[in-house]
Amino acid sequence: MREQEKKHLEEEIKNLKEHLLRLESLITGKKEIKEEDLEKVSITIETPKEKPTAVVEDLTKTSPSSLAPAKEEILTGEKSRLKVLYRSLSERAKGLPEDLYREPASGRIREVVFGKGDKALKVGGAEALPFHSFEGSLGQPLRIAMEVLDVVPEDFPEVLAKYFKDVWDDPGSWAKKCVEEYGAEAIAVYLLGIDPNYLNLGADHAKRVIEKVKKAVDVPLIIWGCDNAEKDTEVLREVAEVIKDDNILFGPIVEDNYRTLGAVALGYQLPVIAQSPIDVNIAKQLNILLENLGVPLEKIIMDPSVGALGYGLEYTYSVMERIRLAALYSNDVKLQNPFICNVGREVWKTKETSLPSDEFMGEAEMRGVMMEVITAVSLALAGGELFILRHPKSLELTKRVLNLLWTSSEQKP
Repeated sequence: MREQEKKHLEEEIKNLKEHLLRLESLITGKKEIKEEDLEKVSITIETPKEKPTAVVEDLTKTSPSSLAPAKEEILTGEKSRLKVLYRSLSERAKGLPEDLYREPASGRIREVVFGKGDKALKVGGAEALPFHSFEGSLGQPLRIAMEVLDVVPEDFPEVLAKYFKDVWDDPGSWAKKCVEEYGAEAIAVYLLGIDPNYLNLGADHAKRVIEKVKKAVDVPLIIWGCDNAEKDTEVLREVAEVIKDDNILFGPIVEDNYRTLGAVALGYQLPVIAQSPIDVNIAKQLNILLENLGVPLEKIIMDPSVGALGYGLEYTYSVMERIRLAALYSNDVKLQNPFICNVGREVWKTKETSLPSDEFMGEAEMRGVMMEVITAVSLALAGGELFILRHPKSLELTKRVLNLLWTSSEQKP
């Protein structure tokens, strides 16, 4: 041992002795500690003869049969190890009173249908929190739509644009590719071109685009305005003439235009998207206003205004969670409606999805896809039932994750 280390160790031992004596003085009432008292304290430091080793067992090399029995062996000595055994919730819950782990809801989410015929989609119907199938029915399967723009996009990064460049000048071909090649269950037509702050196109343009998409695909459609209340009112009430016989979901309807668009929906018996600005009270109020106008609650899908990962996702999650808890456990009938989540648009307008690949940020396409998937799955955990995505790989991966969550749940409560 070097001289400096030896000196340091001696100082540490001396400090330890002083602490021990102070502790003794507190117990015995002795007030003064003398130098000779330190010499009386003996401290022995023992070092192990053998260096201890840690052995980690590779469970991937363990045969499945050895993990099957739900028995735990406690071994001693050098053969001691920890076994990790997975047992299903129902197996672990055997013998326990159900009220210790189950809290069945008193409410139920309404089912809303959009589209017609065999391809019509039904969303909602849950009687339990997302994926809590041990507490009740999960309702209808989660649905994923893909977005189609009415004009050629100018802000798509190359990692997204390369999938649609060959078809994006024709909304019908774009929609057909999304359905036939990428497996979209519905198509959301985003009327970006009517935005007064962009191209300010009119209702005739919107009707032509929707007619093209209707002829190209047979899946249900979602018509989404430009999020300008005044322009949406002007265009969507004329678009309703084109979609009136197909039970097409349209919106968004907000507080500023609910009277006009609510009347249109009522007149043509169309399902609507009721949009609120990440606010529980406004979401409920808008549902009440539409119902008072005559729109059945069974025709309303709520849009809580979602935020992307890193851009307000936690706020959206919190509001959706509060709405769903109120609907199921407080039996608030005005909030018992399914959610639609416009994920793709929110994710792909973030700066991270447009940055190039580099060592720090990683591969650009994977970054964008993962942001979209994580946002969608997070919102599904908060209660989302209908998702609009942009990237085909996001759709594929999101579908796989949600199917895994869905099928791994025990469907019988």
